[in-house]
Amino acid sequence: MEAKGNAPDGITPAELVRTEARALEALAERLDGASGLMAKDFGRAIELVVRCGEGRGRVVVTGMGKSGIIAQKIAATLSSTGSPALFLHPAEAVHGDLGVLMPGDVVIALSASGETEEILRLLATLKRKGDALISFCCNLGSTLAAASDVVLDCSVEREACGMNLAPTASTTAMLALGDALAVAVSLRKGFRAEDFAELHPGGKLGKKLKLVRELMHAGEAVPVVAASTAMTDVIYEMSRKKLGLTTVQQDRKLLGVISDGDLRRLLEREGGAALAMTAEQAMNRAPKTIAAGELAARALAVLEEKKITSLVVVDDAGRVEGVLHLHDLWGMELI
Repeated sequence: MEAKGNAPDGITPAELVRTEARALEALAERLDGASGLMAKDFGRAIELVVRCGEGRGRVVVTGMGKSGIIAQKIAATLSSTGSPALFLHPAEAVHGDLGVLMPGDVVIALSASGETEEILRLLATLKRKGDALISFCCNLGSTLAAASDVVLDCSVEREACGMNLAPTASTTAMLALGDALAVAVSLRKGFRAEDFAELHPGGKLGKKLKLVRELMHAGEAVPVVAASTAMTDVIYEMSRKKLGLTTVQQDRKLLGVISDGDLRRLLEREGGAALAMTAEQAMNRAPKTIAAGELAARALAVLEEKKITSLVVVDDAGRVEGVLHLHDLWGMELI
């Protein structure tokens, strides 16, 4: 009887994982720098995808069976990193779905054997309508490889399957190669964290990528006084707006800030005489500020570093746009 937790033929689960790890190591060696056997082809694939996006084309990823599942994930990763992509099911394609393919599109076809019948039936149309064909293939002498503009080698020493049959190590290699291509293209395009945030508005990831402008208090919620405002009115404004500070402005330009801490230290130092002062005399003339387009995570880092609870949000000209308070970040799962 087979031992519980072991794979057939006495191969342990750990060894199966190591088989896939060795497949990835071999793939990395083929990609590694100028000496990598596949480095030049991978570079051409990057160029094709980048050029496709510049011409408003899309990346169409196709594959059948297990390769098709990997193809769907690669299409999703490309889209989420700034390269519009979609999955085309090869069996459905011959029944009308080929209509999604437009001139200028780049096709990425996944097939371990390179002889997948459903994909081979599409080759003539793919070559005619698309801008270029990139294949992820384990058989470089296959029909698909021969028809491709760029062939990326996903071959593995063996599958992580006791019978060396089920697509395991090969599909892992395809997935890793697709991730590498998507990320390399995004880096080439200068894709930023702010761009990533725009494409991921939902879930925990979306919360972490919120921008300051989405969380700050703006408009009438911003406490504001003039430089000549008496201290009693300064305190009233701070209490009314409940953000632990007030901005001191002139024509929307930030002159300074008076915080609860500033007020407490002023009273300790000046006593009752502090109440006879103006906002200009009491304000901090060099408060910490942040731009509305910054990530909320960046704002939190500043708050923690400076041990303060609020940041004034200003534009490039120093005009006040809002106030971000530490409490505003609590619901973002950043704290």
